[in-house]
Amino acid sequence: MDIRRTILWMIFVFSAFMLWNNWQTYNGHPSLLGEQPTVAQQDSTAPASATPQADTPSAPSVPGAATTPAQAQAATSAPSEIIDVETDEFRLQFDTMGAQLVHAELRKHRDTADDTKAAVLLENNNTSRYTVQSGIVAPAGQKKSYPDQYKPFKLVSTEKTMTGDTLPVVFESESGGLKVTRTYTFNKGTYRVDVQDVITNTSEEPQQPSQYLQITRDSKDPPGASSFYHTFTGPAIYTEQGRFQKFSFSDIDKNSAEYVKQSKDGWIAMIEHYFVTAWVPPEGKDRLYNLRKTPEGLYAVSTVEPLGTLEPGASITTKSELWVGPQDQDALAAVAPGLDVVVDYGWLTIIAKPMFAVMQWIHSIVGNWGWTIVLLTVLIKLIFFPLSAASYKSMAKMKNVAPRMQAMKEKFGDDRQALNAAMMEMYRKEKINPLGGCLPILVQIPVFLTLYRVLLASVEMRGAPWIGWIHDLSVHDPYFILPIFMMGSMFLQMRLNPKPPDPMQAKIMMFMPLVFGAMMFMFPAGLVLYWCVNNVLSIGQQWFITRNLNKAANDAKIG
Repeated sequence: MDIRRTILWMIFVFSAFMLWNNWQTYNGHPSLLGEQPTVAQQDSTAPASATPQADTPSAPSVPGAATTPAQAQAATSAPSEIIDVETDEFRLQFDTMGAQLVHAELRKHRDTADDTKAAVLLENNNTSRYTVQSGIVAPAGQKKSYPDQYKPFKLVSTEKTMTGDTLPVVFESESGGLKVTRTYTFNKGTYRVDVQDVITNTSEEPQQPSQYLQITRDSKDPPGASSFYHTFTGPAIYTEQGRFQKFSFSDIDKNSAEYVKQSKDGWIAMIEHYFVTAWVPPEGKDRLYNLRKTPEGLYAVSTVEPLGTLEPGASITTKSELWVGPQDQDALAAVAPGLDVVVDYGWLTIIAKPMFAVMQWIHSIVGNWGWTIVLLTVLIKLIFFPLSAASYKSMAKMKNVAPRMQAMKEKFGDDRQALNAAMMEMYRKEKINPLGGCLPILVQIPVFLTLYRVLLASVEMRGAPWIGWIHDLSVHDPYFILPIFMMGSMFLQMRLNPKPPDPMQAKIMMFMPLVFGAMMFMFPAGLVLYWCVNNVLSIGQQWFITRNLNKAANDAKIG
C-alpha cells in the first residue's frame, strides 16, 4: 500500500471540494457545507404585494391584494420630504411618505471602496433599493386605507441631532379613521432602535387594524462583495418552531421558499456580509410571516400582527425593536433570542462558537485582531501538538526509509503482493505507522474549515489593521505579500516531507502550493495570515522533530 498516494489524493480531493463549493455558491446554488432548515411550504398561489394585509384579526394570512397602478401613482404624486437625522452611530434619512427609513450610514464603519466615507447599509436611489417600512392595514375585503408606507406622514418632533443619551423622532399620519403616532427612539452607543406606534380610532365606528413590519431590498450584491468566495445576501425568518431559516432570492422567484407562516415569537431580517437589518416584534402575540417579491421587482420579508377591535376614541400602543447595523453577536443576542445566529456557521457552529469566544478573549488582552489570529494559531498548534508530532515523526521515518522502499520496488517489480508484504515488514521493524501522517490531517480539517468560517463571518475583521501594509484583515493583501509568503512556506514544508517515488505524484505535489496560493490571492488577509503562521510553526516543529530523529539514529549507529 502506498500511503503517500492516499495522502496526495486526500489533499487533492479536499482542494477540489473547496473550489467546487465556492463556485457553486458564487453561482447561486446552495453551499455544500450547510443548508437552512425548512418547515412549511409557502403558498405559491398567493399574489405578491407591496403592502401586507390581514384577512381577519384572529387569523393573519398571506397578503391578499397586490398594489394597483392607482396606488403606485398616488404614492408617486403625494407630497414627500426627506428628513435627515444624526446620532452617534448613524446618519439617517426618513421619507415622510410612510415614515420609511430609506438611508442609513454607519459612522463607525468605513466604506470598502473609500475609507474616508462611512459604510452605507440602507439606501433608496436609482442603483440601490434597501429600505425599512411599517404601517397599518385593514382586513382583506375592507376598502379602508389606513396609514401605511404609501400615506404621507408629518414630522412632529423638532430635534434631529442626538445631544443626549436618546433621540426620539416622531411622525404622525391620519387616514381611514385611524391616527398613527410613530416614534423612533435612538439610543446612544447601540444600533438598536426602539419603535412605538400609538394607533387611535378617530372615527365613529369600530376598526380592526393590523400592523405590519417590513424590510425590502433588491437582489444586488452589497458593496465590497468578492467574486472569489461566497457570502450570503437575503432575507431570514426566525421562530421557535422553524428556528433560523435563510432564503435565496432565487427561491423567492420560484415560489419554492419554505418557512413557518404563523407564530407567537421570532423576528425577520435582511442579511448581508457583516451587516443585518432586523425587525423584532413583541413576544407572545400572533403574527403572520410573509416572504414575497413585490410588483416593483424588490424582495420583501414582513410580519403582520392583528391588533383586535379598536372602539371609537380608543387607542392601542405597539412596541417593537429595529436593528440596523453590524453582526455584533453579543449585542444581537441581547436584543432578541437567536438574533445572533445571523452570523451563521452552519454545521460547524458547535466548534465555531467556542473558537470565536476564545478569539474575543485573546483580543481583549492584545487589542489587535491580527495578533489575535497569530496567537489563536499558536494555541491551535499547541492543542494539536501531539497529533502533529506523530505525523511529522511518521513522515521523517518515511523519508529515511525512502531509498529502501525504492530498492524494494525495483526488486519486486510488478509483484504488488510481495512488495506490500515487504513494505509492511519494514514498517513493523522500523516502528512506522503508515497512517501516522494521514490521520492527524483528517482530524484537523474540521478545525481549518471552522476557522475559515469564523474569520470570514466576523465583522470584527472588517477594517481591522494588523501591521504595516495590512490595513484591513477582511480584504485581500493589497501587495499580495502574505499569499506569496504562504506559497514559499508551503514549498519549504514540502522539501521536509518524503519525496513521492512516483514522478507524476512529485509533479502534482509541486503544484499544490501554487494551487493553494492562487486560491488565497484574493481571500481576506486574516485567513491568509492564519495559513502563513500555521506553515511557519509546522516547519519549525517538523524540522525539530526530524533533526532529533536523525540525531537519535546516528547515535544508535555509533553506539
